[in-house]
Amino acid sequence: MTVIEVRGLVKQFGPATVVGGLSFSVGAGTIAGFLGPNGAGKTTTLRMLLGLVWPSSGQAVIWGKPYRELGDRRRRVGAVLEASGFHPGRTVTAHLRVRCAATGTGRSRIDAVLADTGMTGLAGRQTGSLSLGERQRLGLAAALLGEPEVLILDEPANGLDPAGVLWLRGFLRQLGEQGRTVLVSSHILAEVAQFADHAIVIDRGRLVSAGPVTELTKTARQVVTVRSPRAEALRAALASEGAAVRAAGPDRLEISGLDTEQVATLAAALGIPIFEITTDTGSLEQAFLRLTATEGRPG
Repeated sequence: MTVIEVRGLVKQFGPATVVGGLSFSVGAGTIAGFLGPNGAGKTTTLRMLLGLVWPSSGQAVIWGKPYRELGDRRRRVGAVLEASGFHPGRTVTAHLRVRCAATGTGRSRIDAVLADTGMTGLAGRQTGSLSLGERQRLGLAAALLGEPEVLILDEPANGLDPAGVLWLRGFLRQLGEQGRTVLVSSHILAEVAQFADHAIVIDRGRLVSAGPVTELTKTARQVVTVRSPRAEALRAALASEGAAVRAAGPDRLEISGLDTEQVATLAAALGIPIFEITTDTGSLEQAFLRLTATEGRPG
């Protein structure tokens, strides 16, 4: 079942097209990473999905309807777009009480979301004294008040220390195990690979890839590393088969263009012993850079 769907979405600000004909979908119970370089249109897309920005054309819908038309079901959608909007003089608990009143959610959920986000010990602190990472957790706590079926998060790891990032990774996995649908915008690509099962990559407001994270990483350059006492003979044979081969030591080769089975079969046919063979299957980072060609892009 499709929960989140973007159809031909376009957003123009004056002469600038920020999102240009974007389409993708996220199924129920999926943890989807929403990836792209700075300025790719990720945040603008999420804001249109939540009815905060009006599309120039196209649609962004949840359960088949624009967010504004969901009625009471909007309580089942939680979102964190930025770690701001906190009255600095209010305590953490007071902020959550205000959010309960604004969304029609019972206050009985406050203790639970504080515990879920590790904020119980900060309940009496004023929000103005919180660190960026603590404000991120508070934003997430507020998003969880309605026990949402859908969560939309924009850079939730921003400001978190390594322990906080580790906690967030496990927490997002837990949400997926509970059958919730989560769309997470992030530039921490290696981190997304730790919790997401689906990846949506955009560049300059357009879709460049969408599919399982495992499939995306396969598009990265795969390298087979071989250790053999007859490395030079193997190198010549592999090159004749069209593989790209680089010497990584006196008895070690790095090969791209052939997989492990092909390399091992060729070596066996030639009677060349192999002492070690491994494969680097690529990373989400490598695939992202290849798809968006960000190596030469200014920061």
